[in-house]
Amino acid sequence: MSRVENVGKRWKNQRLKTIDARKEFTDELKRGGINASKDFAVLTNILTSVWSGYSIKDYKQLKGLKKENLRDNMTNMEMVLNMLAETSSTEIAKKRNPKGITENTKTVIDGATIAKNARKELEKQTGENVVSSKNANQIRKLNSNTDEAM
Repeated sequence: MSRVENVGKRWKNQRLKTIDARKEFTDELKRGGINASKDFAVLTNILTSVWSGYSIKDYKQLKGLKKENLRDNMTNMEMVLNMLAETSSTEIAKKRNPKGITENTKTVIDGATIAKNARKELEKQTGENVVSSKNANQIRKLNSNTDEAM
């Protein structure tokens, strides 16, 4: 397997993990009484805004996306932090058993804050922003160049 294929495989595996985390997150929201697609969208936007500092619309604009899926255009670290936000929110919800949009919103904010704090600490340690304008094509190119250097 070439390095480029290996990078693609690793990115795909990471992306599949985020899909599993998303499903568990949405299942927990459903258990908390969230059923309308509008409410899922609102809570997802809140989660993303809290951990990343960008609304989904602004995040997509930063990456130069129009109709493309934001998650398909995240770097590995962005995916990890988004997954941390969803997983943290899920675990908090399992303990709190929130009901309705207001209680679920609080749970989502608290879970996403954990990822926000991790992002800020990483940025402090590295001196670089985690959230970036890199999209799928740039990410794959960057990853393959990094692997070639190894």
